[in-house]
Amino acid sequence: MRQQIKERILVLDGAMGTMIQQYNLTESDFRGERFREIQGQLKGNNDLLCLTRPDVIEEIHRRYLEAGADIIETNTFNATRVSMADYHMQDYCREINLEAARLARRLADEYTQKNPEKPRFVAGSVGPTNKTCSMSPDVNNPAFRALTYDELLEAYCEQMEALIEGGVDAILIETIFDTLNAKVAIQAAELSMQKMGRKLPLMLSVTVSDIAGRTLSGQTLDAFLASVQHADLFSVGLNCSFGARQLKPFLEQLAKRAPYYISAYPNAGLPNSLGQYDQSPEEMAAEVKEYIDEGLVNIIGGCCGTTEEYIARYQDLIKDAKPHTPAPKPESLWLSGLELLEVTPEINFVNVGERCNVAGSRKFLRLINEKKYEEALSIARQQVEDGALVLDINMDDGLLDAAEEMTTFLNLIASEPEIARVPLMIDSSKWEVVLAGLKCVQGKCIVNSISLKEGEDIFIEHARTIRRYGAAVIVMAFDEKGQADTFARKIEVCERAYRILTEKVGFAPQDIIFDPNVLAVATGIEEHNNYAVDFIQATGWIRKHLPGAHISGGVSNLSFSFRGNNYIREAMHAVFLYHAIREGMDMGIVNPATSVLYTDIPADVLERIEDVVLNRRPDAAERLIETAERLKAEKENKDTSAAAVNHLKWREGTTVEERLQYALVKGLGDFLEEDLQEALSRYPNAVSIIEGPLMAGMNHVGDLFGAGKMFLPQVVKTARTMKKAVAILQPYIEAGKQEGARSAGKILVATVKGDVHDIGKNIVSVIMACNGYEVIDLGVMVPAEQIVETAIREKVDIVGLSGLITPSLEEMVHVVSEMERAGLDIPVLIGGATTSKLHTALKIAPAYHAPVVYMRDASQNASVMAKLLSPEQCPAFVEELQNEYRELCEKSGKKVVKTVSLEEAQKNKLNLWD
Repeated sequence: MRQQIKERILVLDGAMGTMIQQYNLTESDFRGERFREIQGQLKGNNDLLCLTRPDVIEEIHRRYLEAGADIIETNTFNATRVSMADYHMQDYCREINLEAARLARRLADEYTQKNPEKPRFVAGSVGPTNKTCSMSPDVNNPAFRALTYDELLEAYCEQMEALIEGGVDAILIETIFDTLNAKVAIQAAELSMQKMGRKLPLMLSVTVSDIAGRTLSGQTLDAFLASVQHADLFSVGLNCSFGARQLKPFLEQLAKRAPYYISAYPNAGLPNSLGQYDQSPEEMAAEVKEYIDEGLVNIIGGCCGTTEEYIARYQDLIKDAKPHTPAPKPESLWLSGLELLEVTPEINFVNVGERCNVAGSRKFLRLINEKKYEEALSIARQQVEDGALVLDINMDDGLLDAAEEMTTFLNLIASEPEIARVPLMIDSSKWEVVLAGLKCVQGKCIVNSISLKEGEDIFIEHARTIRRYGAAVIVMAFDEKGQADTFARKIEVCERAYRILTEKVGFAPQDIIFDPNVLAVATGIEEHNNYAVDFIQATGWIRKHLPGAHISGGVSNLSFSFRGNNYIREAMHAVFLYHAIREGMDMGIVNPATSVLYTDIPADVLERIEDVVLNRRPDAAERLIETAERLKAEKENKDTSAAAVNHLKWREGTTVEERLQYALVKGLGDFLEEDLQEALSRYPNAVSIIEGPLMAGMNHVGDLFGAGKMFLPQVVKTARTMKKAVAILQPYIEAGKQEGARSAGKILVATVKGDVHDIGKNIVSVIMACNGYEVIDLGVMVPAEQIVETAIREKVDIVGLSGLITPSLEEMVHVVSEMERAGLDIPVLIGGATTSKLHTALKIAPAYHAPVVYMRDASQNASVMAKLLSPEQCPAFVEELQNEYRELCEKSGKKVVKTVSLEEAQKNKLNLWD
């Protein structure tokens, strides 16, 4: 199989269940003589037919082999103890799998002997079972699970060992609807191959449950890929779900990201009201042809409703077709909850929410002790809302059953999509608690932590187990000698751990996160004075010498000496992070709701904090203590906090523009009503306020974020404040519209698939509506086909695409390519934080013949749209745009040779990159 798939597209067989239905078998067919006394109904237990009517299963296999199938699946989709319990047939699972594999093996060998140039293969079919490890069947108890990880692992191992003994060529884990079930199956496959002494290709196939492309348990396909990337996979793909046409967008997404061979076996269209499949073999073949022509697949087959007639149609389609080339392996850290978190340089810092930690939060500990899980979940939810990208979960307390509480809380989180969308950090010093947590999480999580303090053997054992469960790992800078406290010790321990993990365990470098120990400074002990400097220097060394590895730390440890003075502590954290992030620290356990910015700190206080953090003078600690005591005295004398004092001062002697900008940067909404009312008396209308001082404030936030002086949680607070300001102005905007005024045009706006950011898009929508345009806002995570379909149906004049993260750039190219394929002639506006004029000129515009205009900010939209929709102004504007793009491309070393119409491109059979 490994050789054949490099040379050609392989054909998988079609449906088994719907084929069996054609035989109109009776209860006695399923029972035979042998199972006459088994209680309950056995009709419908298709896997049992391998024992009672093997002739039927043999005939189905032959029909597919005659049709040209390269791979046939064993009739074992439900042949686990978990599923067979419904029929009281648990004790026959091993026999069913063994006979199914032997039957398929014999037939595959027979057809290989007939034509050795077309070898036939057997894939052992492993279904998802009828239970899920990620969801509760009891609506009143979301923490309950009808099936445990270990129970399912045992059942899968029994099935797979028999399949391997029976002679299958590959293991196919299919119709995956819960990634945790799939992770169990992957581990079972690895254990079974190891036990049976055979290394086989491991194939995965997912089923999506809705048009958003998520699994039944809520994961996106990108999140799924992150969850299973630890495994040595042969292929991933999609099956069941929909017909070929409806499945295609999700297949494109998978093919673009997955570094594996790609399989697809869709249903024969969508079922009718009676559950029958009406699509003909000819119709399905025409849709599957697009998969093949566009290089999306390596393995193609059929699912529900397909027969040998459908499979026979594939033979002409794959002749001389070029197989899909797998995507390159990702070099960045992928984490996932229900959604993917890709840790790229654009995310300058991954803040890990710290409040779901019984050791660090007395409130959280109390709630767990009192079993008030709803309130405990609200803490997790608030951290996500405040901008935490990962949630740290720690249940280590002497009076708690930590493993039980970890299991309960993680199961509860799985029932809360708003929380479960982010990756989790399983944080415990107890190995049994870490294991309990790993068995609950379907996404790719982080384990915090392991170290070399108990020696290499235990370190390697724990690391291998974590890798087997598909998690990233934090490595603490400890070894047999103890905690690494100096720069030299930190890099010594981290380098040793890195070599072990990459060379002996097989960890991907990007899945390794070092914590070189954030230790308390200004303790009065001279040896502690350089701890922050040692950490910062070690961070820079690790990033340079241990490629791919990440740096994290428990930031609150730094300021332990100043507990009780929250302002000084938060200011110390801001200073430390500013310097550490510049050296490469890209992750940390922090309070996402922190309110002190590096740029907030008064110059005199900043100097004294930096003296401590950077160890610039011997009396730094004493001087900072003096400052802390002074600030504390001021607070007591004025009966207000330093933050409150500053909060009042910023309003004194300032313009309304300065106050609005300050409110945005700080995320303060207290005075928005007052300040916006003043602005309304000075500006011509509400829109000009948005385009003026509010946009200026947002741009300033962007500058601070880019310089590392603001972090993502603070940017999230800014976005909320901006939304609040727009909401306050909205009634004035609506009142300013002329009743019955003719629409200036219709614009469709959308944040592209894979991206959930919408503040910029929302501002554009407001501005365009105020300028008389009809706005259709499709929201966030919008797939290309929905954008194209809506643009056609609504007859829009302009399409606006928005995105904040780097993958959005590729998705924008995909969207305009689909618009080109659909024959549209609608101008496209491109906007968002990561977009640029150069990228638009080099990548997006060449994929579409109509105008594609990069928009620097929202204030440009109205004037650009007016030009694009004006018959008089449009030609000159487009010509100027093309010349500008051409110059940009040439300066960058690229050259636009010619601009052609869609008709000319089709006539000359040019592809989009020609």
